[in-house]
Amino acid sequence: MKTGNFTGVREFAFQGFSNFQDYQLTLFIVFFALYILTLAGNIIIVTIIRIDHHLHTPMYFFLSILSTSETFYSLVIIPRMLGSLVGLSQTISLECCGTQLFFFLGFAITNCLLLAVMGYDRYVAICNPLRYSIVMNWRVCVILASSVCATGFILSLVQAVSIFRLTFCNSLIDHFFCDVRPVLNLACEVPVINEILTLVLSLLVITAPATFIFISYVLIISTILKIASAEGRKKTFATCASHLTVVVIHYGCASIAYFKPKSDNTKEQDQLISVTYTVITPLLNPVVYSLRNKEVQDALRKVLGRKSLS
Repeated sequence: MKTGNFTGVREFAFQGFSNFQDYQLTLFIVFFALYILTLAGNIIIVTIIRIDHHLHTPMYFFLSILSTSETFYSLVIIPRMLGSLVGLSQTISLECCGTQLFFFLGFAITNCLLLAVMGYDRYVAICNPLRYSIVMNWRVCVILASSVCATGFILSLVQAVSIFRLTFCNSLIDHFFCDVRPVLNLACEVPVINEILTLVLSLLVITAPATFIFISYVLIISTILKIASAEGRKKTFATCASHLTVVVIHYGCASIAYFKPKSDNTKEQDQLISVTYTVITPLLNPVVYSLRNKEVQDALRKVLGRKSLS
């Protein structure tokens, strides 16, 4: 076995947004503003769910975990990216690159699986409401959440270890963080097993959950259509609208990023896709759930009302 990590490249440099030299400050301001909004929005969502007992339900329990995961997901990528935009070091050691890849993939996979669990929660609530409290009891919710997080980081560890056992002959990462494809492109030789593993993991964490969610919503919609009153159908579907919106955008971005042919996009297009799923997607939860979810809006008004009175 080659011990390339000991004889090859020990430090990488990010090319970052070098093609946008004239807009570095503008990009910093935009990304920093979005980052602050992401942190604030997700923290507010978690806090409101914790404070308001009306939101102590499985759906909001999973939402709070998703918001927490999205917060850490942002912390893994954006601070270093912002630093590079204002001229701070764009280099990263082999060990730190592996660590960043591990946590990025861990939280990303966790988010994908959590959305599938949330889809299952909506399926049980709408298609089997009489048994909802039994099927989705708190013990089951904790087991599901723990299993999702553990699975996410186990799969991430497998991918990170398989990549960083390779020998690297190039040190310039054509990206703004340590993502799978840009790092693999630096390897002296990428074994077929790495390509297969990347494809299998993508199918497991994107295609499989997305298919599960699709089937769940086919059953959900068929159940909703059987409701006699139009108002009842509208009210029932409203409980799924926020989740469905996040799912479409989240899985859409992930599919474009990891299933497109390598040569299909230019570097600028690749960076735009990456910015979407690293900067924009984490902001989705607070925006979508605050704009489209009446229960969250009511809880937020209550909290703000208490503060204004005090």
